[in-house]
Amino acid sequence: METSAWLSLLTICVLGAISPGPSLVAVMKYTVQGSKLHGMVAALSHAVGIGLYAFLVAAGLAVVITESPQALKIMTIAGAAYLAWLGYKSMVSKGSMTPDTSRKKNSLPLYLAARDGFLIAFLNPKIAVFFLALFSQFVTPESTRITHLLMALTATLCDGIWYCLIATIAGHSSVLPTLRRNAVLVNRLCGLFLILVALRIVFI
Repeated sequence: METSAWLSLLTICVLGAISPGPSLVAVMKYTVQGSKLHGMVAALSHAVGIGLYAFLVAAGLAVVITESPQALKIMTIAGAAYLAWLGYKSMVSKGSMTPDTSRKKNSLPLYLAARDGFLIAFLNPKIAVFFLALFSQFVTPESTRITHLLMALTATLCDGIWYCLIATIAGHSSVLPTLRRNAVLVNRLCGLFLILVALRIVFI
């Protein structure tokens, strides 16, 4: 994979990771109601789920592209349309990230954090569709398993690093209000970038 293509992939993966959603709320919830360790476990297990999805999608796309070039064209257009739709939804989203703090902190088993972090990622079909739309722009017939692993590793690290950062800072009361206030702005910036990427795919 060329450096420019990887940087584009990295940018979209970062934006996908930082876009407020249920995964962010879950990590914050486990951090606030459990501990920083609980948040880290949820974050890392979520990243594993993301990475597994990413690799399976990348590897599957290589087979499809090799056997049916027309399928690639259809997937590319459909992927661009989906990215534009995601961008629109992100721009109009209210972006609430308020965690459930109505319950007192308690001693939560770490396996619950690990289970929920992984399942939130792996059982979300939107993630599979997102990677299908994204990777269809970067996978080629010449792509190797190393390329697929690089793509999956990029998505995994972006997701894991971001949510570990959230777990680290989520317990600080001075940070939470700022995150809540800027959630809409983050959503709109992410949405604008996704729409621009979709337009570039269609017209360039």
